[in-house]
Amino acid sequence: MNAEMLSTDDAGLFDQAVRRAAQLLRAGQLVALPTETVYGLAANAWDPAAVQRIFQAKGRPSHNPIIVHVASLEMARRCVSQWPPLAAKLAAAFWPGPLTLVLPRAEEIPLVVTAGGPTVGVRWPNHPLMQAVIRACGFPLAAPSANRSNELSPTSARHVRQSLGDRIPLIIDGGPTQVGIESSVLDLVSARPRLLRPGMIHAASLLAVIGKAGLDVPASHSTGGLPGGLRSPGLLPKHYAPKARLALWQWRDDAELAALVSSRGVAPAKVHVLAHSRVPLLGTFGRVAVMARDAEAYARAIYAELHQCDEAGAELIVAEAPPPGEQWRGIADRLARAAH
Repeated sequence: MNAEMLSTDDAGLFDQAVRRAAQLLRAGQLVALPTETVYGLAANAWDPAAVQRIFQAKGRPSHNPIIVHVASLEMARRCVSQWPPLAAKLAAAFWPGPLTLVLPRAEEIPLVVTAGGPTVGVRWPNHPLMQAVIRACGFPLAAPSANRSNELSPTSARHVRQSLGDRIPLIIDGGPTQVGIESSVLDLVSARPRLLRPGMIHAASLLAVIGKAGLDVPASHSTGGLPGGLRSPGLLPKHYAPKARLALWQWRDDAELAALVSSRGVAPAKVHVLAHSRVPLLGTFGRVAVMARDAEAYARAIYAELHQCDEAGAELIVAEAPPPGEQWRGIADRLARAAH
């Protein structure tokens, strides 16, 4: 199978892509399409056989649940058996957007979506193409990232084609994604709200809406720490990983970085460095990328930079550790899992 690739560069092409995607999804097939976070691999969330095809295409372990994407509050409420007032408050504040809410599963949601668990993650993505396809289908879409399991998430249609182009029928090219890392995931089933996966909606913003109930924020690079299996994707110790080894380091100067690299026994020409404050001299390593010191800009770029390192044949990618602070928590989580 070689995936069909459709553009959305003008209104006519956009409408054509929506129609073709909806046609395939109604037939139980898979479609890769953009959200504002990363590209997703979508299937009809009501159809267990279609969702199973996601696991097969990605090589995804069956114990890793899949987030369900909706295009209205009414559709979100159909996916869950309880819709507490706090869910309504959070949806009003952050939807459409990169926040997933974990709530008790409705019977209509197949157990394959939730990895057999009693909860489901639901979000309303802020991307016109994804919203249009969901509305055209009339059903929610189960959609993890459109890449082989544990590999780098895709932030462009080209990334999807390189990973899954021979496994799925259609990729819709909606340009580069605007957030760049996966959604924040908030568990509303625990005794008090718990941030399962950090993202670019930060704990402080969530806490401003949650109020006196408070928020549990597990230690960085956590597996969630909850009984009964995973309630969210992105909690496996190794995830989001490039083909090359990734090292997450800090260094004072070029000499210290050179010593760290030397200790790994990799030829400097095969070492690629992603730095935001301690940028080594050009020509010392195979590639040096200067990363943004703004967290939102860094998040938009990081997966694309890691993809580029892999494509250029890096054996070791050295990423300068991100700065401390809540706004960098989601980025630090992704890099830590990639370097595991």
